[in-house]
Order: sequence, then structure tokens, then C-alpha cells
Amino acid sequence: MSKFKKTILVVAAALVDKQGRVLIAQRPEGKSMAGLWEFPGGKINEGETPEDALVRELSEELGVQIKSENFTPVAFASHAYDDFHLLMPLFLCRTWQGAPVLFEHTALEWVAPADLDKYDMPPADIPLVKALKDLLK
Repeated sequence: MSKFKKTILVVAAALVDKQGRVLIAQRPEGKSMAGLWEFPGGKINEGETPEDALVRELSEELGVQIKSENFTPVAFASHAYDDFHLLMPLFLCRTWQGAPVLFEHTALEWVAPADLDKYDMPPADIPLVKALKDLLK
């Protein structure tokens, strides 16, 4: 019999620059899965849409300004961790204001889609890599 786990809803963005590269961010020390690379984003607050959560999270984490209509849903991940289940929609975005800066992460990298699987990522992000590689060929 399976153990019921709390489902956590988070949202992530694949920011794609004019060269077709995707921005990934390295999780800082002191956080779970520190040192792994992820698509930026975060938890959805009660009453927020996923797009509104991304507008807020990407402003807080990277200092970029994005309008919610600039996000296009492209994939989602559903992953069972030991003590919770994560559901994470991934949105693609090609338009924003400002250059991403390090507010919360250890490092940022612009990566060609074909090279994304060369980075160690949390298990929930891995299926999103395949979706992006297929989409951004």
C-alpha cells in the first residue's frame, strides 16, 4: 500500500535568450539539493496563478521583470520525493526586462538545450530537460 504524501505545487521557467540558450541556476548551500542546477521558479502561493508566481519569483530570485502573458506552458513534472510529491509546470519565456543577477543562487549559466543534461539537476527537473531539448531543436 502506498503512503500518501503531501503534494507541493511549484512552478519553473525556461528563460530562452536570443541565441536559443536556456538559463539554469545553481541551488545555494543551506538549501535542500544544494549545488544542483535547476530551472528558476518557486512555490505558488495560495490564490496565485502559476504565471503570477513566476512573475514574483523571477523578480525576487533574478531581478528580471516579466509580464504573465509572456509565459507559454510547455511541460510539467510529477515526481515523488521521500516525504512529498512535487508537481511542477514548466513555462517557456523569451521576453523579459533586465539582466538576470544572483540574488539567491550560487551561479547562473546560459546553456544550449543539447547540453542541459550535462548538469546535475534535481530529479523533478530531469524530465523537463528532455521536453526542452525536443522543443528547442
